[in-house]
Amino acid sequence: MKDMPVFTNDAVVLGLLMISLGFVFYTSSIKTGFWAKFYKIVPGVLMCYLIPAILNSAGFIDSSVSNLYFVASRYLLPASLVLMTLSIDLKAIFNLGPKALIMFFAATLGIIIGGPIAILLISIVSPDTVGGAGFDATWRGLSTLAGSWIGGGANQAAMLEIYQYNPEKYGGMVLVDIVVANLWMAIVLLGVGKSDRIDRWLQADNSAITELKNKVSAYTESVKRIPSLPDFIIILALAFGAVGIAHFGADEISSFLVSTFDVFQDKKSSLASFSSEFFWMITIATAIGIILSFTKFKQYEGAGASKVGSIFIYVLVATIGMKMDLGAVFDNPGLIAIGLVWMAIHVIILLVTAKLIKAPYFFLAVGSQANVGGAASAPVVAAAFHPSLATVGVLLAVFGYVVGTYGAILCTILMQLAAGG
Repeated sequence: MKDMPVFTNDAVVLGLLMISLGFVFYTSSIKTGFWAKFYKIVPGVLMCYLIPAILNSAGFIDSSVSNLYFVASRYLLPASLVLMTLSIDLKAIFNLGPKALIMFFAATLGIIIGGPIAILLISIVSPDTVGGAGFDATWRGLSTLAGSWIGGGANQAAMLEIYQYNPEKYGGMVLVDIVVANLWMAIVLLGVGKSDRIDRWLQADNSAITELKNKVSAYTESVKRIPSLPDFIIILALAFGAVGIAHFGADEISSFLVSTFDVFQDKKSSLASFSSEFFWMITIATAIGIILSFTKFKQYEGAGASKVGSIFIYVLVATIGMKMDLGAVFDNPGLIAIGLVWMAIHVIILLVTAKLIKAPYFFLAVGSQANVGGAASAPVVAAAFHPSLATVGVLLAVFGYVVGTYGAILCTILMQLAAGG
């Protein structure tokens, strides 16, 4: 059992996270000397993620005894999506073309075939790791990873119900999910700072993305003004008013679906994701942001709406970082090895696909996170490129919820065959 962290009071933990963010932003603003050279190698957003991870790994904080991630993902994430979508040009989003979807489905394919290949490879070195009989069979547990890495938490729960993995051992699979997914997210964020170099290697045309960023930046400059107190209050009113509507709508829609249709009551159903309150909360918040982008409220971008949204996103990044325990990599090396091989295959398929269709790194990173990370981290990665791109991450993550259970079932069938089950 894990020891209690040094700090259990969330006010103290929040203070540590904010000091970490402040440290990163202060040092990254220094344009000469050591820090200037350091941030040319390590992106600031990665440090915002890694410092809380180090604090967690060292035992100072622990996400399992903190509510900060829940608060950030349920309140700050939808608020940030509204504010970042406020100035979006929907037509320009669609002009990004089909490569975003192609990379998303390549990421899904990488998860589906990565699982059985990982089992085959690890079975050569350690047959016991991929063994087990009955409800203890490793492939049953890995089915929950497939659900999580293609869709999200609801899909993961559905796979646990469908394949009835031993609940006493389920914690080990959750550990693999957190460790491997978070390691990959750290690598993805590291790549953000080197995206131009990666794009050159991929021979990618990122002109549509650049055009969208320039268009939003130009609009921001055209309406830019010194924000007043009423401006900030109205920005927060738009953000958290929308959060309230999103939560209310999510509760009502989820309750209606579950109480009216039997198919949504069955956790084994492939439609279980659509009864998830989190799914509807993210969807409604994004929809409200898109609607507001067609109104005069769009002009509040000039008062810093997306910057306030970015603050919320960075707090979320810090809370995601504190979920990662670097020391946990060594707790169950066999299962972690399966997860790492699995993720490596996912990455190889992404790189090959991106090279073939000359897709920019942005589509690779967001397509992957829309699968592996879901609606909580896909917009974080997208926003690391530019706040206006957060919506792309959300839209792709919604696809993940839709195909999550179907893809995970196919992956599990293949893993069962690979394990000889």
